[in-house]
Amino acid sequence: MTDELTINVEHRPERSRFEASVNGLACVADYRLIDGVMRMTHTGVPPSLRGRGIAARLIEAALAYARAQGLAVEPLCSYAARYMHRHPETLDLLAR
Repeated sequence: MTDELTINVEHRPERSRFEASVNGLACVADYRLIDGVMRMTHTGVPPSLRGRGIAARLIEAALAYARAQGLAVEPLCSYAARYMHRHPETLDLLAR
């Protein structure tokens, strides 16, 4: 039996973050939007939920939003940077 999670990511622009509540625990991807660049500053998933693809879903949502809005992305968070380098189709979003 696999442990399948339903992960609903919500954008909270008033808090500059993408978030999901999984098993009652908050998971977040924080950013700062400055001059058309989404600076990804932090991705946080509680230790008990790590390794289940939650951080990836948060970053996917953030990158999809950036693409739709015509924003460049600066992955200051190490997880966001690793995600983008593992997914070359997102590298065109990198801020120059």
